[in-house]
Amino acid sequence: MRMRRRPALQVFTLMIVVCMSSCATRRNATNILQQKWAPQQLQAEVTLLEKILEANHPSLYLFTPKDSMDHLFRDLKTGITDSLTLAQYRNRLAAVISAIKCGHTAIRFPEKYTDASLRQRHSPRFPLSIKTWDDSLVVMQNLIRKDSTIKRGTIITSINGFSPRQIIDSLSRFIGSDGYAYNFKSQLISFNFGAHYQNAFGTDSSYLVGYIDDNGVQRSTLLPNFILKPDSPRTIRPIVPQQPPLTRREIRKAALAGKRSIYTDTALNTAFMRVATFSSGQLRRFFRQSFKQLAKDSIGNLVIDLRENGGGNIGVSNRFIRYLTDHPFKVADSVFAQSRSLKYGRYIHPKWVYWLTMQLTSHKRKDGNYHFGFYERHTFQPGRRHHFNGQVYVLHGGFTFSAAAMVVSHLKGQQNVITTGEETGGGSFGNNSVHLPMIQLPYTGMQIVLPLYRVVLNSAAYEKGEGIRPDLPIPPSSAAIREGIDIKIETIKTLIRTNPHPIRQIPPRNQL
Repeated sequence: MRMRRRPALQVFTLMIVVCMSSCATRRNATNILQQKWAPQQLQAEVTLLEKILEANHPSLYLFTPKDSMDHLFRDLKTGITDSLTLAQYRNRLAAVISAIKCGHTAIRFPEKYTDASLRQRHSPRFPLSIKTWDDSLVVMQNLIRKDSTIKRGTIITSINGFSPRQIIDSLSRFIGSDGYAYNFKSQLISFNFGAHYQNAFGTDSSYLVGYIDDNGVQRSTLLPNFILKPDSPRTIRPIVPQQPPLTRREIRKAALAGKRSIYTDTALNTAFMRVATFSSGQLRRFFRQSFKQLAKDSIGNLVIDLRENGGGNIGVSNRFIRYLTDHPFKVADSVFAQSRSLKYGRYIHPKWVYWLTMQLTSHKRKDGNYHFGFYERHTFQPGRRHHFNGQVYVLHGGFTFSAAAMVVSHLKGQQNVITTGEETGGGSFGNNSVHLPMIQLPYTGMQIVLPLYRVVLNSAAYEKGEGIRPDLPIPPSSAAIREGIDIKIETIKTLIRTNPHPIRQIPPRNQL
């Protein structure tokens, strides 16, 4: 009898241990998210952060004068009079750092905090996925499946009494951008509207949503929070034929396809190339094989989709440009750091890698800055093998940033290139990048990206501080969202069909 009961006892004990471990994990995650930090610790971190930025950030006072930044940091410190959670602290930091107007100077939670947040996946969520632009809020998905009033493509006119403009402004103040290239903020908000909304306004039990119905009538409805329910063991699941697991090769192929892809529409004599990064994905090989095939097939039109490309390795983006440019080019007019010493290096990671690289590659000039001479002096020539000489359409938008925006900048104005889509998130004047170590604050572990070099593409563009505007603007459309149409790609296809050899209406590069 004992031998028969022992397996049952072991199973019961295991269930108790698993249950207790699960509860402990949830409690631990809750404790991390709700943990508060003393005001003295937070004030000390703010003081330290200001000193690090003053010592090494190349554009701290470029768009916001020093006295204004000093005032913002001073108000931040004096305003911390009580203990704060990391989320509360992060918002106050972000509101100040966004005033630098540098899209690379981003804040990240400590890893343990991010992990704890992911474990809280069953917490209440804002019920709508929304795309934002200008003063517009348009629904991408309603997470409340039982609700049929608000569907994909529905125009939102208010949430809890706040207009779209008020909501977008409230969410945007926690996001940095290159100068006034605010399309970058809209794109980031659109990627996860619910999280940004809850960060700015908190979590309510329900939301009064104003919207325009199918008949053009303005209405309102009350939506509850969406709560992802854990799977119940009693749930009856349909029997689905089991699929064989993917092989390593198939998994790797899918991962690469997520970073870059190309296909050809033979009827249009057009290739559509999507490049979602310049950081990884065996891109050099991909470019070589793709442009070789384009030359072999005598493809006349090439559409390059950079809408998802947040940047990456400048060396890789330069290689890409060489397949397309019709003229020699340099990376930038100037690339410089204000210092190559890391005075507060114990808080900058990895310190020694960046310190040594700067000693070897940068040198002090008469202006007092340390210039990355290679990027300023070296002239890259157009590629000789498999160079594409047909019509090029460069498609970009708010998330086209950093090295991707530099690609757009170098190709814009070329006689066989038409830039299209929306304003880039990367500044037309340049950015702060090249080396991007991480500041880690000593008490909370909060992390802030620290760009070390200013990359100047066009110093005359600083005054406006905008992103790169397309030759052919194609704005978002609620109708296209509702119908599930990629309006930008379809517009380019129509243009190719009606005008396969377009005559540019803008002056060539040498006349800009």
